[in-house]
Amino acid sequence: QVQLVESGGGLAQAGGSLSLSCVASGTIFGINKMGWSRQAPGKARESVAVITRGGRTNYADSVKGRFTISRDDAKNTQTVYLQMNSLNPEDTAVYYCNADRFGDDYWGKGALVTVSS
Repeated sequence: QVQLVESGGGLAQAGGSLSLSCVASGTIFGINKMGWSRQAPGKARESVAVITRGGRTNYADSVKGRFTISRDDAKNTQTVYLQMNSLNPEDTAVYYCNADRFGDDYWGKGALVTVSS
């Protein structure tokens, strides 16, 4: 099993920045893709950014140039980060960390990001 715990987020003003972190622990051997998704009130969950074990990244069009995903793979934990700049109210959502391990998806409990205008 893989456990994912997010931290960070909170409240920011439009134009500001926030960051998120997610630590993966447990049976982390074999984790390939890690990423962030978000779900705004009344909307479906959407993928925001993904990073592979090799460091390849992919971003949703809505966050390209503003968000940066990165990861740190240590022996016993793997951490994925999301740096969010130039935030706007449309970025308000619960952000979920996810990890793919041999085709199985694991999810964190989410971290709230609120951007005020």
